[in-house]
Amino acid sequence: MIDYKNIDDNYKMKNAAVFLKNVSMTFGLNKALDGVDLAIMPGEIHGLLGQNGCGKSTLIKVLSGFNHPDKGSELYINGDSVKLPLDPDMLTKYGLSFVHQDLGLVPSLTVLENLRNVQLFQSGMKINWKKEKKAAREILDRYNIKVDVDANIESLNQVDKAMISIVRAVESIKGRADGKGILVLDEPTVFLTKTEVDTLFRLVREVAASGLGVLFVSHDLDEVMEITDIITVLRDGHNCGEAITAETTKDGVIEMILGQKLSSFVKDTEEYEYKEHPDVIKFNNVTGETLRGVSFAVNPGEIVGVTGLVGSGFGEIPYVLFGANEIKGGTMEIHNKTVDLSSYDMKKAVNDNIALIPADRPHKGGIGDLLVEENVMMQVHKKYHPWMLQNRSMRQKAEQLNEKYAVYPNDVRLNFGNLSGGNQQKILLAKWLQERPDLLILHEPTQGVDVGARQAIYKHIDKAVKHGTAVVCASSDYDQLVQICDRVIIFVRGKIVDTLVGHEITKERITQLCYNSN
Repeated sequence: MIDYKNIDDNYKMKNAAVFLKNVSMTFGLNKALDGVDLAIMPGEIHGLLGQNGCGKSTLIKVLSGFNHPDKGSELYINGDSVKLPLDPDMLTKYGLSFVHQDLGLVPSLTVLENLRNVQLFQSGMKINWKKEKKAAREILDRYNIKVDVDANIESLNQVDKAMISIVRAVESIKGRADGKGILVLDEPTVFLTKTEVDTLFRLVREVAASGLGVLFVSHDLDEVMEITDIITVLRDGHNCGEAITAETTKDGVIEMILGQKLSSFVKDTEEYEYKEHPDVIKFNNVTGETLRGVSFAVNPGEIVGVTGLVGSGFGEIPYVLFGANEIKGGTMEIHNKTVDLSSYDMKKAVNDNIALIPADRPHKGGIGDLLVEENVMMQVHKKYHPWMLQNRSMRQKAEQLNEKYAVYPNDVRLNFGNLSGGNQQKILLAKWLQERPDLLILHEPTQGVDVGARQAIYKHIDKAVKHGTAVVCASSDYDQLVQICDRVIIFVRGKIVDTLVGHEITKERITQLCYNSN
């Protein structure tokens, strides 16, 4: 075990797998990083935390050679001083490997082709496929990954994709003569459920046990507290604290991140009793790919959570209700009419004043290449002059929404894709909630969102509920369900097995029902 309390800069320079020292980065008049130190020791899992905009991504881009830091910034790798800016072509030489949120895999290629892409490229025209398949299988067996090497990446589940990406990154380091280096994991779990995260963490621990340093970047504090040995927190481009994980608490880390105690969203704690409202929205006998004859209802002004394990069907609910997935059958009762969901589509859903914010914000929630103002005004442009877009009026409205939802940076002319996850989610909430939908459907609404933005999002949802919006929230985050929901419906094998109401909703009870129900 590393004695963190007795490590000084001289020790880090000589022994750290990577030591970034006094790193500063200036963009115009903005100092994104200001004298930041970060040391990752061999065999440790080091958490890097901070709110969106704190400098985490900028620091990682310095390490990857994408950003050119200010003069005076220093880098030491395995005891050697390395000149900055780092040449990205030298990453493999120095044993630096990165796995980002998008995983960097080619969906149309096979596991073999993704896993052995460097070796296949070096083989030229003559590829010994038998030899390459054998090598790929040996690699997967070494990490106990049960995946067909001939399967296309797009056919795999999300956790297998993540593991393939990590194994490929680790193998690129292990291929060096000394086998030293670090693995940078930048939000690798954002699209994974708790069960899948547990599977991935077993692999990460094996990687660290082999002697590699691991830098783990995540907004999920529970994950960070579970997997890391030590934590570094950035705030406004500065180091604002370092803590040994086993010697700190989640609340202590939150205070380091925010610079103050967290003002959490607190739902009305009065005892909740479900009574059917005259304008209740009902779903009857919904049958889909996994769902088997599911029926439930949601009242105006109520938040109903749906959850379960992977494959239980709860993740299918948002897209079935919004007409985004084909289903075998089922009906919805809304606005005093009955709708056949098997022939329902997204255009009809919008006409029925239903809103969906999907889990995949960048690709399915908004359009990354369009401006913030274009994204946030997408649903309401029809209300403006029919013969010409009133750009000035629309921009003013977009700016008002940006301010109301505390989007940072507050510039509606930025591309949506350039915003952080939390700010993208605020834009999508602003886009839909300005229309006061009758039904708001959420899928994993705060995954990849920092702890401060998360509470702000809850408050916006609560405000919509108080205006009479019915909310269905599909989530694998049990803490989230406890914090915001009036009822929570548990799914197992495509069916509803139980419903928790009011004070019955606890993390322990949700977990018990998800894992123990048949």
